Amino acid sequence: MSGLLSGLEQFGLGKLEGMSLFESPKEKAADAKAAAPVMQEQDFIFDKSHTCPVCDKEFKVKTVKVGKVKLIGSDQDMRPRYEQIDMLKYDVIMCPYCGYTSLSRYFKFLTGPQMKKIKENICANFKPANKEEKEIYSYDEALERYKMALVNAIVKQTKASEKAYICLKTGWLLRGQAEHLKKEEPDYDKKKAEIEAQENEFLKNAFDGFLAARQSEGFPMCGMDECTVDYLIAVLAMRFEQFDVASKLIASVIVSPGANPRMKDRARDVKEELVKKIKEKKAAK
Repeated sequence: MSGLLSGLEQFGLGKLEGMSLFESPKEKAADAKAAAPVMQEQDFIFDKSHTCPVCDKEFKVKTVKVGKVKLIGSDQDMRPRYEQIDMLKYDVIMCPYCGYTSLSRYFKFLTGPQMKKIKENICANFKPANKEEKEIYSYDEALERYKMALVNAIVKQTKASEKAYICLKTGWLLRGQAEHLKKEEPDYDKKKAEIEAQENEFLKNAFDGFLAARQSEGFPMCGMDECTVDYLIAVLAMRFEQFDVASKLIASVIVSPGANPRMKDRARDVKEELVKKIKEKKAAK
C-alpha cells in the first residue's frame, strides 16, 4: 500500500515520504519550546538620548524597554521584582560630560540655584571615567551611578524625600546584587555580608529621610501617596526595631479610607509580623 507521499523519490525527496501528516501535541510543544528565543538582559535594553540640563550636551543612557518587562512581584518594602532583569540598575541618568546625575524621575528638574551648586561642586571637579562601553550595566557600575545621584542630590540641597528615595532604591539595588552573587565565587560569605551591611546603611538613611520628609513635605512624595509612604516607613521602622513608629503608622494605614484593599492586606501582614517581633524582643529581655 502506497503512502500519502509516495513517489517523491523522483524529485530527490525520498527521505520525506514517511513524514507524518499531523504533528502530535508533544511534538508541537517540543517545537514551540525549541523555537522560543532565550531572552538576555541586553534584549530589554536600548540607548535613549538625553540632553543634560546643566551642560546642554546630548548623550545616551541605557534604558529598559518597559513594555517588554514583566513584573512578577515585590518585597515587603515594595522593592519590585521583574523577570530576567533588575530594572533598578537602569533608573539613574548620568551625564558623562559634566557629572550631573539624578534618578530619571528628577533629571530634568533643576532650579537656578541648584544648577549653580552642581556646576561649582560637581562639574568643576568631575573627571569622566574612561570605561569600555558595555551592553548592560553590572551591579557595581549601577551602584556607582546611584552614589553619583546621591552626591548630586546632597550638593543641590534637594528635598529630604528625594535623598531618602535614592537611598531606598540603592538599598534595593544592593539586595539584588547579593541575590545574584554566585556561591562558587571566592569569599562569597564575606562579599555577601559586606553587601548586606551596605544595604542596611542605605535603608536606615532612607528611613530617617522619609520620616523627616513626612513632617515637612506634602504629598504625593516621590510619586507615592500618604498611605504608601506610611506603609513604607512602617516596614523600614520594623526592620530597625523602631516598633513604636512602625505600630503607629501601620495602624493608620489599616484604618485609612484612602488606602486600597491590597495595601490594607499588606499592612495587616506587616502588623502580624510586627506583633511577633515585639513579643520576641520582650521574651529575650
